[in-house]
Amino acid sequence: MLILSPSILSADFTILGEQMKEVEAAGAEYLHVDVMDGIFVPSISFGMPVIASIRKASDLIFDVHLMIDRPERYIEEFAEGGADIITFHLEATDCPDQVIRSIHSLGKKAGMSIKPKTPVESILPYADRLDMLLIMSVEPGFGGQSYLPESTERICQARRLLDERGLNIDLQVDGGISTDNVHTVLGAGANVIVAGSAIFRGSISENIKAMQTAFAKFENE
Repeated sequence: MLILSPSILSADFTILGEQMKEVEAAGAEYLHVDVMDGIFVPSISFGMPVIASIRKASDLIFDVHLMIDRPERYIEEFAEGGADIITFHLEATDCPDQVIRSIHSLGKKAGMSIKPKTPVESILPYADRLDMLLIMSVEPGFGGQSYLPESTERICQARRLLDERGLNIDLQVDGGISTDNVHTVLGAGANVIVAGSAIFRGSISENIKAMQTAFAKFENE
């Protein structure tokens, strides 16, 4: 199943509620929420109060991506704030097993993300307990970056590793994805696509429709 997860990092925050409604009406299933702390990544975005606030305005699945140092400190707060999927970075914690257990104990899906220079095989000790693996196709921390071409082989490698172990988990990719390159990303094995600028720049409804058309074309080949 192919899933689009529009990233509100690229939204207009003066009209965020309206744009979230437009995303939902256009047929997207997920809403990608990037949480950045200024430590693990250079930028600062938003935290638990914002997520709790926007949770009231949407029935979308909140796909929360924690780009924060020592995420184990805040899992309960993000779960209580309305996250449905909580994805943390392998590089950000010394206790990934604990983070996964904590997420699951709160009834949420657990995702793990790795940065472009982190070996894909580093996820293997944890893969059988994950609900989703997120391959970053840009360096995390800023929206609007260009897709790193070497990411395609990393996605292929991740898909092979998961398939070889019979692990039926979602493979998400985030960074620089548009209708121009989404076919390549899907062909490499991803099934959950994060898109920010490609969705929120211009008409949200038309951009989602274009991405869904690209999904359908890929599935029908």
